[in-house]
Amino acid sequence: MSRIGKKNLSIPKGVTVTKEGDVLTVKGPKGELVRTFKPLIEINIDGDAITFSPTKESILAKALWGTYASHVTNMIIGVTEGFQKKLIIEGVGFKSNVQGDKLVLDLGFSHQVIENIPKELTVTAEKNIVTISGFNKEQVGQFASTIRLHKKTEPYKGKGIRYEDEKVLRKQGKKTVA
Repeated sequence: MSRIGKKNLSIPKGVTVTKEGDVLTVKGPKGELVRTFKPLIEINIDGDAITFSPTKESILAKALWGTYASHVTNMIIGVTEGFQKKLIIEGVGFKSNVQGDKLVLDLGFSHQVIENIPKELTVTAEKNIVTISGFNKEQVGQFASTIRLHKKTEPYKGKGIRYEDEKVLRKQGKKTVA
């Protein structure tokens, strides 16, 4: 039994949720999200509430029950409030700036790292903080992860790119013998 899947999900004002076949569409003030779901979980829309129930008794249906409830919850939160990730860039000479639809990073390489910003996302770069915001949680997280992979934080001096809430375990450097 899924604790998340058993709960009824309420639809806030200003959000419309429609289901046609296996396709669920959520429209809100920030945008529109469309997702296809497998028919193993039945998604019922009753007025301002959404309920989830498995159509078969199988291991996959039990696994997808709470997962689909979380996906729909994230879709509703995305079109009403949106999602945001912040990345902190630490290091001497490490810089970031947005030029049009590209994010340009100077990370100590012999060249600049240039990432194309997806159209659905908004990216700002102020000093050493890159803020990524959008209404699709998966796109925001994927773009943040892609940027972070260019220079992960190293444990000795803490140089690199890290999430705002990430804790970096610092290692002690070599000791000199006296």
